[in-house]
Amino acid sequence: MRFTSFSCALLALSAVLPADALAADWNQWRGPNRDSQLIESEWPEALNGRMELVWEKPHEPSYSGPITQDGVVFTTETIGKKTEKVTAYNLKTGELVWEKEWPGAMAVPFFAASNGDWIRSTPAVSGDNLLILGMRDVLVCLDTKTGDEKWRLDFPSKTGSPLPAFGAVCSPLIDGDVAYVQSGGALVKVSMADGKVLWSSLEDTKGMMSSGSFSSPVIATLAGQRQLVVQTRQALCGVDLDSGKLLWQQPIESFRGMNILTPVIKGDRIFNTAHSGKAQLFEITKAADGGWSVDEIWSQKSQGYMSSPVLIGDTIYLHQKNQRATALGTEDGEIRWTSSPFGKYWSMATNGQKILALDNSGELLLVTPSSIALEIDDRMKVADDSWAHLAIQDDFVIVRDLKALKVYRWK
Repeated sequence: MRFTSFSCALLALSAVLPADALAADWNQWRGPNRDSQLIESEWPEALNGRMELVWEKPHEPSYSGPITQDGVVFTTETIGKKTEKVTAYNLKTGELVWEKEWPGAMAVPFFAASNGDWIRSTPAVSGDNLLILGMRDVLVCLDTKTGDEKWRLDFPSKTGSPLPAFGAVCSPLIDGDVAYVQSGGALVKVSMADGKVLWSSLEDTKGMMSSGSFSSPVIATLAGQRQLVVQTRQALCGVDLDSGKLLWQQPIESFRGMNILTPVIKGDRIFNTAHSGKAQLFEITKAADGGWSVDEIWSQKSQGYMSSPVLIGDTIYLHQKNQRATALGTEDGEIRWTSSPFGKYWSMATNGQKILALDNSGELLLVTPSSIALEIDDRMKVADDSWAHLAIQDDFVIVRDLKALKVYRWK
């Protein structure tokens, strides 16, 4: 009877929580729930002497974050400015599982060349499906066990959308038997079974400074309705999952459409900050007649760039365009502290008690969340040049720098 009661409780919990919340796999952009949160994970109090390199493999450049599923880690690369490649390794041993490649590279405009012209989007994995969005806006679905191609969707050829001038950036979002991706011309819902386009929304083909996406969507329940929360290059939007209908929209001030960060959700409120814009917290409400409204709760001067923040309690931890980290109160936007400068980019993850922050210089920081000052417990050099988001799987910390995939392990 005890076993039956426990089983029923577990089934009830499974029905309430999203499937990804019960999984330990770092299976997509920013982890299981796309928020860089691993609440049940236990981390050590220090890095040096507590974390060791288990294995590393040389690779050509990539900005894609590594992802994991069922003890396998997947990484991407662009070879010789001609070919895109995906490789699967055994997470514990580094043994090669499979590799797959295809033509798919492109050159970015000269003024963005310093940011590289290799694959940017982080893949997503669910069940036996691995989704990769290549630089040329081609979505490829591979079998996770063999690397065999199941289907591909070439957005420019299939939908007539423009080739993104800076390459495809959005990281796909898998939700059950469908996926969502911001292509070069629109937000698109795709069948996971065959790659068929089910609907397109938020169409924009106006040119280099408006079309395409630099952000990646999330799914959230706002004002009682589960929906997509999407950053276009001009606006923050709520989109109906079934129909693609635009529910609400909030213009965002940004420099040359650099609206890059992944939205941060807290209840019915959304935090956003853009390059050369401002930090803002919005509340989303739905009226009795079905109409939606967006109200600004606060705004202030902090400017983001490419580093998506993490939320712990009532504090937002953000790495800014000016290279300084800062802590913002969620209720009033108060700047609780601002640090001295670091590199240009941080990828962050948190277990609620600590923050791991990987600087683009390859330095990994272990930080204790604080409302007083930036408290760095330890720091360790783990890469040479890393713009890819770090991944954490159990006691493994997975780092992708421009020349290698490196897997560390807590002692």
